[in-house]
Amino acid sequence: MTSPPLTCGWRERVDLPDWGVTGLRAKIDTGARTSAIHVAEVQDLPDGRIRFEVVIHEKPEHEGVWVEADPVREATVKPSSGKRQRRPVVRTTMVMGGVSREVEISLVCRKGMLCRMLVGRKSLEGDFVVDPARRYALSAKPKRTKKDAR
Repeated sequence: MTSPPLTCGWRERVDLPDWGVTGLRAKIDTGARTSAIHVAEVQDLPDGRIRFEVVIHEKPEHEGVWVEADPVREATVKPSSGKRQRRPVVRTTMVMGGVSREVEISLVCRKGMLCRMLVGRKSLEGDFVVDPARRYALSAKPKRTKKDAR
């Protein structure tokens, strides 16, 4: 018997345990097929893997986590700017609301955006429904400080 889907808000906190990332602010975006995460740099490695820096904070100081992964594919994405982009896509474990699942995430610069990650509909299907009137329905709402850009 399958359990009913969890209701998440339009903004949640997610963990990416394989990368050592916890409590990352994410916008739930059912208009996006694939999830996306803010990276500052992507480097090709000689063995076909890639190395990238996941940005945790931009302000007050830059904080990032360096990750190595096998690219799954390269995706052509049409962001809100309207100009198509080619992005590398990797796979990792995402935990949201106690649900752990393997997801594909495209790597992109989201500098200046409030959320470091977008969670697309492929990462939600089957386990979650979205209530656009709620925020942090599955995670504790962070205490806001002027220093917290997370």
